[in-house]
Amino acid sequence: MSTLTFSLIQTNLHWENKAANLAMLEQKVRSIANTQVVVLPEMFSTGFSMAPNGLAESMEGETVAWMRRLAAEKRIILTGSIIAQEDSNYFNRLIWMQPNGLCGIYDKRHLFSLAGEHKYYTAGTKKLVASANGWKVNLLVCYDLRFPVWSRQPPLDDEGRYDVLVYVANWPERRAHAWRSLLVARAIENQCYVIGVNRVGNDGNDIYHSGNSMVINALGDILYYKEHDEDVYTISLQKEHLAEVRDKMRFLDDADQFLILKNA
Repeated sequence: MSTLTFSLIQTNLHWENKAANLAMLEQKVRSIANTQVVVLPEMFSTGFSMAPNGLAESMEGETVAWMRRLAAEKRIILTGSIIAQEDSNYFNRLIWMQPNGLCGIYDKRHLFSLAGEHKYYTAGTKKLVASANGWKVNLLVCYDLRFPVWSRQPPLDDEGRYDVLVYVANWPERRAHAWRSLLVARAIENQCYVIGVNRVGNDGNDIYHSGNSMVINALGDILYYKEHDEDVYTISLQKEHLAEVRDKMRFLDDADQFLILKNA
């Protein structure tokens, strides 16, 4: 299809309180009309917590079940990351929940060592490029933004190329300039739409998040930007824009070819 409609939920989160977060987010999701994909922040049910032992869930847990139910009832794709557990390993796991109950997963590859995330969570090794109405969506989490090789667009004749790059985040206000700058850079260098959804408010460590959620087109133009306040914003992206940019300025044809050798 020529358009794909996203809704971004920029919100404060209740620290390590799943019930409160799911109730709050369900109200926000239910307020949205005429959308196809709803994007929630990183660790939307808990905040960016380093206490996975008491908060992690399996794929049969309450939060995934909540996503499955809400996606089915609203006939939407619902995405965001949660604290997941498999055996003795914990993951910062993005869920791409479809209305038919099927889901894709992406385990955050780049763990934020500055906050000790690498001490509690296991890094993922596989990308998730999901499909929605003929569009391909590359899904990444927060700190992944600082590592452009992981998100690099394949050549235009490669089946792995994507149309939209989505980052869900708990990115602190003190580094908001980097967040804004890198989101724009990812759009320009990959000739794609970029969506960044971040939380607002203080977390349980008294770290303030200013949101700065954004939508950027393939030329690097900012189509949406929201700072500090909670917001629910819906936007329809145009496939024609991507085709025009990629056809007129074939920069990806000249891109370097490479392999990522280290998988963990």
